Amino acid sequence: MNVENKIEMNITFLSPVTPTDLKRQSLVFSYLNVEVSSLDGQKHNVQVYADISAEWVSGDRNAIAEWEYGTTDGVAYHKVYRQTQLAFSEKNEQGEWGNWYWATDDSKGMTHQSGAATDVRGQFTRSGKLINGGDTNFRAISSTWPVFGFSSDLGLIDSTPVSTLFSLGLTQDEAVQYEGASNYAPVPSLWKSYFDTELAALSFFHQDHAESSNLASFFDSKVAQDSIATAGQDYLTITSLSVRQAFGATQLCGTKNQTYLFLKEISSDGNMNTVDVVFPAYPIFLYANPELLKLVLTPLFENQEAGKYPNKYSMHDLGSAYPNATGHSDGNDEKMPLEECGDMLIMSLAYAQKSGDSDFLNNHYALLKQWTSYLVEDSLYPANQISTDDFAGSLANQTNLALKGMIGIQAMAVIANQTGHTADAANYSSIAKDYITQWQDLAIAKNANPPRTTLSYGDTASHGLLYNIFADAQLGLNLVPQSVYQMQSDFYPTVANKYGVPLDTRHTYTKGDWECFAAAVSSVNTRTMFIKDLATWINETPTNRPLTDLYDTISGNYPQNTFIARPVIGGSFAPLIVS
Repeated sequence: MNVENKIEMNITFLSPVTPTDLKRQSLVFSYLNVEVSSLDGQKHNVQVYADISAEWVSGDRNAIAEWEYGTTDGVAYHKVYRQTQLAFSEKNEQGEWGNWYWATDDSKGMTHQSGAATDVRGQFTRSGKLINGGDTNFRAISSTWPVFGFSSDLGLIDSTPVSTLFSLGLTQDEAVQYEGASNYAPVPSLWKSYFDTELAALSFFHQDHAESSNLASFFDSKVAQDSIATAGQDYLTITSLSVRQAFGATQLCGTKNQTYLFLKEISSDGNMNTVDVVFPAYPIFLYANPELLKLVLTPLFENQEAGKYPNKYSMHDLGSAYPNATGHSDGNDEKMPLEECGDMLIMSLAYAQKSGDSDFLNNHYALLKQWTSYLVEDSLYPANQISTDDFAGSLANQTNLALKGMIGIQAMAVIANQTGHTADAANYSSIAKDYITQWQDLAIAKNANPPRTTLSYGDTASHGLLYNIFADAQLGLNLVPQSVYQMQSDFYPTVANKYGVPLDTRHTYTKGDWECFAAAVSSVNTRTMFIKDLATWINETPTNRPLTDLYDTISGNYPQNTFIARPVIGGSFAPLIVS
């Protein structure tokens, strides 16, 4: 940023993503680094100011905020929190418990102040420094809008860059409530296993800037290199935006001996570890660190294997409202039985193949087999039900959903074979192959020009993204004939709009995650089309909130649903994990 042609300011916001370093990944903290240098060859006296407001502590602007100032191990901090903590609750998608820390170096030129926004900011504007004092009139967030500021006097600045670092983060001793193998109980944040106190965690993070930045840059560079090699610069536009959005919806909890990854279905309904939200996100976990996929699936297995879910098919989610992973002992969760059973089987095998962890499959074999029995009953002619695209409505005999079930059955055949259950393996493989043969007669509009799969059996005027075929390729099952892949790849360009291929014939909207699934198993030309159109939409969309996965392919705007910041966008990594 050019300041009056005198000073160059380089402002870097960094939320480090370190997927193989769980200690660092467990910290819910971010950096703000401000670097300044002279542009005109002259020396300039520079002071830098930054603050946060009490709005961070609650989604209820009438809630009372409290705060304090302190120092620890060379780090100065403002600690801000909701005076009345409401554990395990949210308001307007903000947590109502825990402590926020806003920190910087406890250096000679640093001054600090808390108080009304106009007072603190006015003080810096008038004098270039703060009063090293605080307002102790704890009050509602909206009452003169308390802020917590730092000023750094950087002295005379020439062309050599000088920087000042700020850190912002949230600490919660207990992060979620969880009904797992044992009784309902709070689960600690994982960082508690590495640090004795909040201040120790804060100090480590702030002073770890160089190493943490290097690790994050290494991962970001790997994503960039792999993305460009796979599908070019347009593809990097998509994946680079997806990384922090996907990881931002997750939280590492538990202990070093029993670690969990909890995931929030942001904006659409707030469910925890929603199976059909984990599924579109699974490519980024498999790419970044397969262990993360295991950690997000484990609590789903634990709850159901403890007999706390009464239905014979897989549960939809682990809890209706984050951060309460309290299960559905009444069985009245949102019903997507075929969807969730197929998802769990596919993801379990995907993790085991990538990690080599056959014990995971052995440990959960009974439940995996139970879900497969449901797929055997319902996959060939799926009952009237919703899929993960529940906003599109329910439908019987969904072509794409049926395919997921069949792929799930074949995945179980591989699981059975890998765990020594050879009779089960032969049985499930025979069923899957029989079903896929019948499916080709039921699901393909063979006389259409060009031929294609339908949205539902017999509706030859319909079509849709056959994104579930991706799992067949990713797992190396070879269940679906190559001719089906080629047929769909040839078809998609004939129905593409300005910003992509519609999800199906009922609407003109699409989903970016599913487009990436389809792109991953299409021909080079069709894959390029998908990627180019999605990148074009990102650059031209009139939407102005965090990246949405659901948008209209003609206008580029939101359809009837405004989805934002959802972790499903991790599905953009699908082309990077196809074998």
